[in-house]
Amino acid sequence: MNISRRRVLQGAAATALGASMVTGAGCSRGEPPIRPDGVPLSSWGKKTTSTEVLAGIDLTSRTMLVTGATSGLGLESMRALHAAGANVIGTGRTLAKATEACASIGARCTPLELELESFDSIRACSDAVRALGVPLDAVICNAGIMALPKLEQVNGIEKQFFVNHLGHFLLVNRVLPQVLAAQQGRIVVVSSSAYKWAPPVGIDFDNLGGEREYTPEKGYGISKTANGLFSLELARRFAGTNATSNSLSPGAADTNLWRHAPAWQQRIGDVIGGLLLKSVEAGAATQCYLATAPALAKVSGHYFEDCNPLVPGGQMTNAELATRLWDRSVELCGSALS
Repeated sequence: MNISRRRVLQGAAATALGASMVTGAGCSRGEPPIRPDGVPLSSWGKKTTSTEVLAGIDLTSRTMLVTGATSGLGLESMRALHAAGANVIGTGRTLAKATEACASIGARCTPLELELESFDSIRACSDAVRALGVPLDAVICNAGIMALPKLEQVNGIEKQFFVNHLGHFLLVNRVLPQVLAAQQGRIVVVSSSAYKWAPPVGIDFDNLGGEREYTPEKGYGISKTANGLFSLELARRFAGTNATSNSLSPGAADTNLWRHAPAWQQRIGDVIGGLLLKSVEAGAATQCYLATAPALAKVSGHYFEDCNPLVPGGQMTNAELATRLWDRSVELCGSALS
């Protein structure tokens, strides 16, 4: 096998199963995780399901927004939250898909169209949320894309960064008044331990378009670093309010997140992924935990894996970088924020 062929196969395996192979945040393989001071630990773990973390929690009269609710972790989160009594707003890339997903759950699910690569769609979705006139007890920023094999751009910005970070940045900012109106509103941002795939600087603001250098893994890692930094800066801005913001890695779960990878890479994942991937129910547990756990009512600005806090590495705790990302995101969103 020549070197280029070997590197392609290695890259395919990393793309298809990479998140499951990334070691826990803030630690090397085999070392104990680093826990932040003052944040409660749970008894939950890697195999805990969304149903288990919600057992005994009554979400009656609460309203929660889940993006990417038509499949995978989003659909499971919507199902579990609804089963616990919540009214759930579930978004999909088309209204038809969102309507089908919500109909499969129950009467207290409201479908909305949300295409995160379109500012117009994000504005229309957030306007519809505003029109409901209800406080938002939680917003779970779950939707995302991964492993685009070739560079794609939206408005001149690398697509993974635009969809995974910038789209959610705009959505959350446009519904913040409803989050702040809730008794204890929570923003839950789905990041990933694949933030480690980002370059050492975390986010290269001079290459947000990806033209100078692009690989699927690096692009994804940058977007997931941005997710963590967005949550960190939002938590800082929530100081003095009852609202919180936390980020998480769901772990590598058996979802269609790999749908953008070439078919032959997906086949590799089909062959060996079943041995390593979490179930959808386990993958959705941490975001459901962050959105609802009474013990986390005053916990903000932290990163979680397997329903427990970790101190992440890389640039994920860089407060200065988080503020810079916020300011740049405001510039990129421009008038869409109003």
